[in-house]
Amino acid sequence: MKKTLVSLVASLTMLCMILSLTAGCSSGGGVSGCFDDREVLNVYNWGEYISDGEDDSLDVIEAFEEKYNIRVNYTTYASNEEMYQKIKSGAGNYDIIIPSDYMIEKMISEDMLEKLDFDNIPNYKYIGDDYKNLDFDPENEYSVPYLWGTVGVFYNTKMVDEEDIKDQSWDILWNEKYSGQILMFDNPRDAFGIALKKLGYSQNTTDKAEWQEAYELLAEQKPLVQAYVMDQIFDKMANEEAAIAPYYAGDARIMVAENPDIGFYLPKEGSNKFFDSMCIVKGSEHKEAAEKFIDFMCEADVALANSEYVCYSTPHTEAYKLLDKEIRDNDNYYPSSRTLERCEVFCNLPPKINELQNDLWIKLKTK
Repeated sequence: MKKTLVSLVASLTMLCMILSLTAGCSSGGGVSGCFDDREVLNVYNWGEYISDGEDDSLDVIEAFEEKYNIRVNYTTYASNEEMYQKIKSGAGNYDIIIPSDYMIEKMISEDMLEKLDFDNIPNYKYIGDDYKNLDFDPENEYSVPYLWGTVGVFYNTKMVDEEDIKDQSWDILWNEKYSGQILMFDNPRDAFGIALKKLGYSQNTTDKAEWQEAYELLAEQKPLVQAYVMDQIFDKMANEEAAIAPYYAGDARIMVAENPDIGFYLPKEGSNKFFDSMCIVKGSEHKEAAEKFIDFMCEADVALANSEYVCYSTPHTEAYKLLDKEIRDNDNYYPSSRTLERCEVFCNLPPKINELQNDLWIKLKTK
């Protein structure tokens, strides 16, 4: 009887373990793979950068999983550099990433990306010609554009004098009147890009003296800066904890919705024009599934949902037609060709210049 009782307890314990593991699989958690025999696709993307079902938007991941019976393991990063270090170190096993232009160029040069089989991405035909053959992937071999935009100045109309924004310049970020109320990018490429444009230089300059000038300009600004931030800008501007900040144009819709007193402009000196594109990591074990995912992201309703949710501009010709007219006609989201002529796309800097930039940034932040 004792042996029978021990056997019964062991059987019940095993049953509980099986039920626990099965529950983990059905909820997307628990042991990887579990009893879910679907193929698993690992997607690594920026935070808050895909339509996720909130506020009646399309849940893109769920819709893809249902259509192709492929499970998506979705994780996020905060910067191109964070993503690059993770991939480079081999710390993560990813299939799809969505880097920005200069990082795509860098990863191509280091043989970190797979060439795409466009036979598996027929919806690529909907990507507009203006977003193809770009310098970071001139032969369109490694990337498919996802979203794009520009960088400009956000300001609170109640806290900033109208006279000070009349020129629509980067100068306002150096205006001593707003000391302690100015936010600045907490990444070197964007911060130095602004300083270089203010000085009249290319954001892709390889002249060390111009980088030194940009550093001195940022050092001059530092006493005026309340904080170096990224996504913290949303709360700080919405709650009127700061008056002025540079950030990505597409976020204007989000910020104005939070606080209607927030305005935005693209500086007259010019700015950065960025492209975030879908790529497949070199050595991906799920390349065909990854290409299905990219193709799915290029379906018109999916591209529309992503653009509307993220609020960045879409390169998708059919999704663009489906946007509200007030968005299509808004120069902040879809600037005129004349405005875009003053903007530059970041290039992958030569190693010595990239090292100089990083050294100057560390010096600025620790000074």
